[in-house]
Amino acid sequence: MPSTRFPVPPLERRRRPVRVAWRAVLWRWRFVVAALGVGLAASSALQVLRPPAPEVRAVVVAARDLPAGTTLGSGDLRVARLPAALALHATRTSPAGLLGRATAVPVPAGLPVVPDLLTSGELVGPPGTVVAAVRLADPAVAALLTPGTRVDVLAAAAETGTQGVVVARRALVLPVAPGGDEGGWAVGGEAQTPPVLLAVTPEEAAALAGAAVTALLSAVVVP
Repeated sequence: MPSTRFPVPPLERRRRPVRVAWRAVLWRWRFVVAALGVGLAASSALQVLRPPAPEVRAVVVAARDLPAGTTLGSGDLRVARLPAALALHATRTSPAGLLGRATAVPVPAGLPVVPDLLTSGELVGPPGTVVAAVRLADPAVAALLTPGTRVDVLAAAAETGTQGVVVARRALVLPVAPGGDEGGWAVGGEAQTPPVLLAVTPEEAAALAGAAVTALLSAVVVP
């Protein structure tokens, strides 16, 4: 009698519980998870320790290197944003009130323009100097000298024709004071070229005053 075989049903594969599966995944990727945790902690710490962004303010700075005696124009100034700690308390935020003023000392490009760097409208030179009005023998030379130029002043006796003697070195040519008459000075009914205003040491001012009585004065432009 032939045997009858019945098909054996396949065994069902039991699934792992969800909790066990997640534990296995986390255990497999434990190093990656740990690294991510350390990274997040470090990022949070940096955010806490990072100082706040510095406060900035708009200030007027020199747009280029400005020699002493420069009369400020619109091309000499620009507005820059600098950290408040670097911006001096007396700095201007607009160039409008500075136009037409003259620099009393050399001002490098990028430096905030403050009142201490400018002439007050009076005839003043850099610290340690006085202002001397010098009438040169050649008016054409005097007309060519612009504010900020450095000159050596020489004195030579007209009668003897001796070699000139330097009575002032690297004197700074200053601008004419605001409201000054640049059209010429009248002496005895005759118009004359106005004198050149020079910032010199007190000793040089005395030497210039003495030389102006007995000698002819000339100027040589120097660096």
